[in-house]
Amino acid sequence: MQALAAAATAVAAPTPARLRLPLLFRAPRSGHCRPASSSRLLRISCSATTMGDETSTSVAPQEQESTVRAGSVKQQLSRLVLSSLQTTLPDVEVEPMVEVSAKFADYQCNNAMGLWSKVKGSGTIFKNPNSIGQAIAKNLPSSDIIESASVAGPGFVNITLSNRWVAQRIQDMLVNGIKTWAPVLPVNRTVVDFSSPNIAKEMHVGHLRSTIIGDTLARMFEFSNVVVLRRNHVGDWGTQFGMLIEYLFEKFPNWQEIGCQAIGDLQIFYKASKHRFDSDPDFKARAQQGVVRLQGGEDKYREAWKKICDISRSEFDLVYKRLNVVLEEKGESFYNPYIPQVLEELSNKGLIKESEGARVIFIQGHQIPLIVVKSDGGFNYASTDLTALWYRLNVEQAEWIIYVTDVGQQQHFDMVFSAAKMAGWLPDPSEKKFPKTSHVGFGLVLGSDGKRFRTRSTEVVRLVELLDEAKSRSKSELLQRLTENGKIVDWTDEELEQTSEAVGYGAVKYADLKNNRLTNYTFSFEQMLSDKGNTAVYLQYAHARICSIIRKSNKNVEELKMSGAISLDHPDERVLGLYLIRFAEVVEEACTNLLPNVVCEYLYNLSEMFTKFYTNCQVVGSPEETSRLLLCQATAVVMRQCFNLLGITPVYKL
Repeated sequence: MQALAAAATAVAAPTPARLRLPLLFRAPRSGHCRPASSSRLLRISCSATTMGDETSTSVAPQEQESTVRAGSVKQQLSRLVLSSLQTTLPDVEVEPMVEVSAKFADYQCNNAMGLWSKVKGSGTIFKNPNSIGQAIAKNLPSSDIIESASVAGPGFVNITLSNRWVAQRIQDMLVNGIKTWAPVLPVNRTVVDFSSPNIAKEMHVGHLRSTIIGDTLARMFEFSNVVVLRRNHVGDWGTQFGMLIEYLFEKFPNWQEIGCQAIGDLQIFYKASKHRFDSDPDFKARAQQGVVRLQGGEDKYREAWKKICDISRSEFDLVYKRLNVVLEEKGESFYNPYIPQVLEELSNKGLIKESEGARVIFIQGHQIPLIVVKSDGGFNYASTDLTALWYRLNVEQAEWIIYVTDVGQQQHFDMVFSAAKMAGWLPDPSEKKFPKTSHVGFGLVLGSDGKRFRTRSTEVVRLVELLDEAKSRSKSELLQRLTENGKIVDWTDEELEQTSEAVGYGAVKYADLKNNRLTNYTFSFEQMLSDKGNTAVYLQYAHARICSIIRKSNKNVEELKMSGAISLDHPDERVLGLYLIRFAEVVEEACTNLLPNVVCEYLYNLSEMFTKFYTNCQVVGSPEETSRLLLCQATAVVMRQCFNLLGITPVYKL
């Protein structure tokens, strides 16, 4: 493996200069299960949440240390509980089990029953789970965090946080920034492989889901100080290129002189070449030979291939620009030069067998083998994906590699990951070690008829047109409302344009992300652009209202942050404050389980809690005005960070 990784830097790749990117690390890792950095090892993870099976720029050391010292509320409580557990039963190794309490307190430690099952009958001084719970509560170290701890039932330790500590934590965030609330994750470097359209084909709603979900996962990890390599694994090396190139040569012998005009609309061009490929055996034979000539590095074919890729890429960029998504392309062609050496390693390990003229890897639990070399000697998705995984592990040094595709590709990735484990590239999942891989599957986007979302002509929906329609509808509704309430004169054309984009594009994103990604959802402009219920439009209004409250106070919040203080004396103030400080563990949960909808749910609940607070607690003109304005500001800051994680641009007036 080390020799192979070193050789990766010296492979003479027959790919264009654009794809010959510098390697991030020249030296391979020394082992398959490299531990996290020492600072990361200080993290205490709660046993109730384990990192799932499913990756940009290093964090400054001082930033890491600061984050390790704090962490989420759950992480800080877990450290206190761990100290108590070690005092209570020093000979029993156990992870702290800390969860949010629904009824009796703010948080709850649930270790007592599990510990009782370990020590029962061993001559322990404890008589039952409750007595263990009493000892855990008694042995909690003195801390500014905990106001009180009590024991209920079979040893549940109910923990109530100090109002003063909660208020101070919120104020510290306002002074030092929301980044101080970033969760601490047990990885430093991840790859998120998402979007991944095929060159010369239209991006459809499936790519929209992959792009939105992948971008949100990347944003969450980046916020958590993890280096994220945003990878666009485009399909740019398949057999369709022989077909496209030969059709280009045939129709436009002077294609080099007339450039992009020769191809025009790439989708129409693709359909025409495909029709020719299917109906003309001679053309089909030339196209198949064209693939060989392309992969052999023939200049004429490489130049035509590059032209087609560039045209297709410009179409993709129209979507990415609207969605404000950044990716680095490393398509199939990038990994092609490494495939022979990777397959040689797998073959030397005895994993590759001959089967009906093809070369395959037999995977336990699967009836069909993983084909890595086709019977005609060509490579396929499996050979490319195995090579990409090898590259990401050994050259890019990723600890967690996340693939965002539809659920239909689950079996393919299961087999690829199994082959990698057989090769010793990945540890056994039961060991819960890094590096590891995860497939993030997602369901279908449905139309109002309950079938796959398409246009009336049964064509796939062009994403650029879909996004533009969302913006157009958003602008129409905004203009109508502003005209009716007489506020249109207060808006500039630029503000109308920017707000329509933020609301329209954000509505499309949120309608997707608020669902558990594994489920199908129905695409409806009417529902996603509604200002009622759990929609991005409603949340944008909620955020804009908070901003309006602060503006109308005529107070300088930046000054209040430094001179004022937060108090949580009213029950609704405390509920809001407690929910605000749970933000970090919500992001941690979303990263752990790779579920963006967790952040959406938190954002919606936060807006509802703020509404209740504002209804029951007068802000402007009250004796508590300073404290409550700071709570308003803290809510707005956290809402904006949630919007940012979801790739949504917040608006400040509506």
